[in-house]
Amino acid sequence: MEGAEEQQSKSRVVKVDSAQTWDSYVNEGCPIVVHFSASWCIPSVAMNPFFEELASSYQDVLFLTVDVDDVKEVASRMEVKAMPTFLLMKNGAPVDKLVGANPDEIRKRIDSFVQSTREYIA
Repeated sequence: MEGAEEQQSKSRVVKVDSAQTWDSYVNEGCPIVVHFSASWCIPSVAMNPFFEELASSYQDVLFLTVDVDDVKEVASRMEVKAMPTFLLMKNGAPVDKLVGANPDEIRKRIDSFVQSTREYIA
């Protein structure tokens, strides 16, 4: 059972470190939630544990994090102007965008996003 414990402590949030990495994940077709953040932005940093918790709750959704200073190209392509910005995507296209650190609203939007993707599959 040692391996199972290790698996749980491993982050389900994938850090995007380049535009190429972004393109490979975004074109996978599964539902995606992206957290655009910056290390100097206190609200962004404060949302990291919450984002990890969400990633553990929604196993069939891919959770990505993008540091806007490290991957500027992706941030500008997605028109991210403020941090934190949360982007919900399906089939490579944005479906919803939420700007600001609002955990309740983020959870609510992800809930309805996941429901709509499940209905689409069914």
